[in-house]
Amino acid sequence: MAGTDRRQKLIAEGPVIVLVNPQLGENIGAAARAMANFGLAELRLVDPRDGWPNAVARANAAKADHIIDSVKVFDTLEEAIADLNFVYATTARQREMLKPVRGPREAAETLRKRHTAGERTGILFGRERWGLESVEVALANEIVTFPVNPSFASLNIAQAVLLMSYEWMGSSQVELPIHEPPSLPARKEDLFGLFDHLEGALDLENYFRPEHKRATMVENLRNIFQKAELSQQEIHALRGVVATLEGRKTRPRKDRQEPKKKPKA
Repeated sequence: MAGTDRRQKLIAEGPVIVLVNPQLGENIGAAARAMANFGLAELRLVDPRDGWPNAVARANAAKADHIIDSVKVFDTLEEAIADLNFVYATTARQREMLKPVRGPREAAETLRKRHTAGERTGILFGRERWGLESVEVALANEIVTFPVNPSFASLNIAQAVLLMSYEWMGSSQVELPIHEPPSLPARKEDLFGLFDHLEGALDLENYFRPEHKRATMVENLRNIFQKAELSQQEIHALRGVVATLEGRKTRPRKDRQEPKKKPKA
């Protein structure tokens, strides 16, 4: 449950997830958890092998109780999708039928557009052992398949739900829950202070030599930092680095005297 914040508004929308004849409660629970992670809310089961409710499914849902408590069970797939306008069928097998085949990202974008337009949509997932039957795929509008290793293409049903749920959330362009607060771009005054500090420290070490190349070397250094588009925070960090190399505990004051150049050997 790490990372869960119960104070945040629960996102619960999007396509219906339909599991056809699921065999294991563990997979039903893991699918519900994946849905909750990425903002999906409605789970439908068609003829679950072990019936419903299922204590194992609830235990594996990791507190996604709002999904488990609202599960709807149907005897047939036709009944489960009767109220939907548009449906994807997930499959990794080649099908001899004239249906568009989409990748998960393209499918999620299509679902998002249709959802925004007010349509009811769904995604079908088949049995753990052999997936969806061709007659079941025929009930869908389009097929979605995953770019997997062709010699090892079988996906666990909960993993497949996770992948589609992830793409669904990504299609919303929602802001990431963990992000660094923006740091203000450095003012020119801050940048000039860094130049003064760094060049003074380098003068003490007789870095700019021969003397007639000093102006070019200074210009090159300043161009490096100009191109970096440093933030105020980064300027402060660099000033601290230079101060440490100088053996100082703090940055030099603005009214410090110009450093004396070391005599040439």
